[in-house]
Amino acid sequence: MSETHDLSMFVEPGNAGTSHMTLAVDGVACAGCIRKIESGLTKLPGVIDARLNFTQRRLAVDWHNDQIDAARIIAALERIGYRAHPFAPERVEADDSAQAKWLLTCLAVAGFAAMNVMLLSVSVWAGNVSDMTQETRDLFHWLSALIALPAAAYAGQPFFQSALRALRARQLNMDVPISIGVTLALGLSVYETATHAVHAYFDSAITLLFFLLIGRYLDLAMRRKTRLFAGNLASLKAEFAHRLDSSGELVRVPAGALHPGDRVLVRPGERVPADGTVIGGASEIDESLVTGETLYRAVLAGTTIYAGSVNVSGALTMRVIAAGAGTLVEEVERLLEKATQAKSQTMRLADRTTRLYAPVVHATAALTAIGWLIAGASIHDSIVIAIAVLIITCPCAIALAIPTVQMIAAGSLFRGGVILNGGDAIERLAEADTVVFDKTGTLTLPEPRADAAVDVDPVMLERAARLALSSRHPLAAALALAARERIPYPGAVEEPGLGVRALIDGAEARLGSAKFCGVAEQALTAAGPDAGASFITFAYAGKTATIPIRQSLRPDAVAVTKALADRGLRLMVVSGDRAEAVAPVADKLGIGGWLAGLTPAEKIAVIERLKSQGRRVLMVGDGLNDAPALAAAYVSLSPITAAHLTQAHADALFLGDLLAPVLRAVAESRRARALMKQNLALAAIYNALAVPLAIAGLVTPLIAAVAMSGSSLLVTLNALRARLAS
Repeated sequence: MSETHDLSMFVEPGNAGTSHMTLAVDGVACAGCIRKIESGLTKLPGVIDARLNFTQRRLAVDWHNDQIDAARIIAALERIGYRAHPFAPERVEADDSAQAKWLLTCLAVAGFAAMNVMLLSVSVWAGNVSDMTQETRDLFHWLSALIALPAAAYAGQPFFQSALRALRARQLNMDVPISIGVTLALGLSVYETATHAVHAYFDSAITLLFFLLIGRYLDLAMRRKTRLFAGNLASLKAEFAHRLDSSGELVRVPAGALHPGDRVLVRPGERVPADGTVIGGASEIDESLVTGETLYRAVLAGTTIYAGSVNVSGALTMRVIAAGAGTLVEEVERLLEKATQAKSQTMRLADRTTRLYAPVVHATAALTAIGWLIAGASIHDSIVIAIAVLIITCPCAIALAIPTVQMIAAGSLFRGGVILNGGDAIERLAEADTVVFDKTGTLTLPEPRADAAVDVDPVMLERAARLALSSRHPLAAALALAARERIPYPGAVEEPGLGVRALIDGAEARLGSAKFCGVAEQALTAAGPDAGASFITFAYAGKTATIPIRQSLRPDAVAVTKALADRGLRLMVVSGDRAEAVAPVADKLGIGGWLAGLTPAEKIAVIERLKSQGRRVLMVGDGLNDAPALAAAYVSLSPITAAHLTQAHADALFLGDLLAPVLRAVAESRRARALMKQNLALAAIYNALAVPLAIAGLVTPLIAAVAMSGSSLLVTLNALRARLAS
C-alpha cells in the first residue's frame, strides 16, 4: 500500500512494548461496520484492542510490537473491506468534502431521473386504461430505460460499492438487499420491456435510490458538522513553550517536550502549555474554555494553573507538575473519548437488529420463488412474485417512520431556538427523566452583568460605565453594558492587572481594583457578605463606589425549571464553581439537589450514579469541563455560547438568553416520540397485510411499488402533524 511505507510518525509508543495509532476509516456506512471492524481486528494475533468511533469514523488500535505492526493492521482492514489511513484532520476533512460532493451529485442525478421516469410512467398508466398502442407503450418503456439505467448505474454507486465490499468480506449489510432489489427490478424491467409486457418498474428503482441518497447525504453532513466543532482540542494546546534552563536562559521548546519539574515562562497573551504551579509573578488567568468560568482568576505564587488557560496581564514563571498526557486538557479528552465510546453501545444494539433484516428479506423472497416453482408456476412468474416481495418489503415505510418525524420536529425545534447535533437526539430527549444543570453560563447568562439593584448614584454609575468602555477586563465589559451613552472617554489609559483611568471634566477617574482606586478597606467590607459576586470600584472627584458584578440568572430560569419539574422531571445542579456561588442559585430555582466544586471526572461520576439508579439524564452545560459529562449523559443540551468542543458533544444547542428552548426541546420531543410510535405501528400493519399478499402472488411489482410508496406517504403525512402541533 502506498501509504504504509512511513507510518512511524503516526504511531504512539505505549507501555511494555505496545503501540497505539488512530486511523481514519473510509467506507463506514452503517452501525454494522463497528462489529465487523472491531471483531475483525481483535482476531489478529498481537492486537490488544480496536475501538471505532462511528460518528467520526476514527479507529483507535493498540497492539504488541513484537507480534504485529501498523502496516499489517491497515492491510487487514483492506481485507475486511475498508480502506484506512493514519488520521490527519485536514485529510479527513478533504475526503469528507469530496464524499459530500459525490453524494450530492448522485442525489441530483437520481432526482432528475426519477422526475422524468415518473412522468413517462404516469403517461403509461393513463394509456393502459385508454387507447395506448403496444408500440407507444414500448417506446415509453425504452425511454424510461434510457434514463433510468445509466442514472441508477451512477447514482447507485454508494450502495453498490458498499454492498460489494461487504460481500467480498463475506458479510451482509443493509446495502446488500437494496442493491439486489434495485438491480433485479431494473433487470426485470428491461426483460418486460423487451417482451412487450404491460408493466415495467424503472420508476420504483430510481425513486428508491433518490430517497435513500437523501438519507445518506444528511448523515454525512451531520458527521462533518460534528468533526468541524470537535477537532482534537488542538486549539487549547500550546504548541511551544519558553523553558528556563539551569542557568536561567530561555529556550523555546515544543510543549510536548516539557517534563514535571521544568520551569516555564508564560508571557501575557500566551496559552499555558502545561499544568503547573506559579513560582513567580502575578497575573490574571482566563480559564473560560477550561472551567466554564467567564471571570478572570487572579494568580500569585503558589497558585495552580492548567494547560489551555490564557495568561491575560503579567508575566508568570511556573513549575510544571503535569505535561502532555497528564494535563487537565488531556484528561478531559480521554474522558470524552471514553464517554463517546460508551454511547456507541446503542449503535451496537441497533446493529444487531438491522443485521437480521437482510437475511430475512432474502430468505423470504427466495422461499417465495421456490414455493411457486414447486406449485407449478413458471420461472418468469416465480421471479416476478419474488421481486414483488423484495420491493414490498423494502423498508421505506419503516426507514421513514422515524427520520421524517425527526426532520420535521428538528425544523420546529430550530424555529424555537434549538439546533440538533444528533439524529436520534429527539428520541432520547423524550425519554429523559432527570435534568442535570451546570450553573455558570447555563442557568446564568454567559456574561456577568452589573447588579441592577445596586445603590449607586446614577451619575457615578453612568460615568463608571462609560469609562468601562475603554477596558478589556470582563468585569469592566459587564459594567459597560449599563452605559446609556456608548461614547468612551478620550485619553483613557488601561494599566494591565489594575484598571483604567481617564480625565473627566479635568478630574481623574479610576475604575478597577479597590487598591487601584485607593479604597481597599471599604471594598473588603462591602465584599464580605456577598461571596457570590465580584466587585469593581470607581473613584472620581473624591467619591467612590463599589459596584457588584454578578452572574445573572437567565430571565426565565425560574419559570422553566418549575415547568420541567411539573412535567415530572427530577432537577439537579452540578457545578465546578464554589458552593457559596451555587447554593443561592439552586435555592432561588427551588432545586434541592446541588453539588459544587466538581472536576470533570466527578461530574461523570454523578451522571453514572444516576444512570445506575435507572435514571435517563439530560445534561445541560456549557464549559469545556462539562464536555465529558455531556457525552456520558443519556442526552445533552448546550447553549450556543459554549466552547466549541462542548457544542460538538452536545446532542442539541439552544440560542438566546432564555432557558425556554430547554423546555421546548423536552415538550416537542415527547410529542415527536408519540408520532414515531404511531408511524412504526402503521409500518408494521402495512407489512403484516402486504407481505402475505405479495407471497401469495396477489401483488405485482407495480402494485408492490405503489403500496410501498403509499405506506411511505402515509407515515410522512402522519409525521407532518409534528409541524402542525408546533
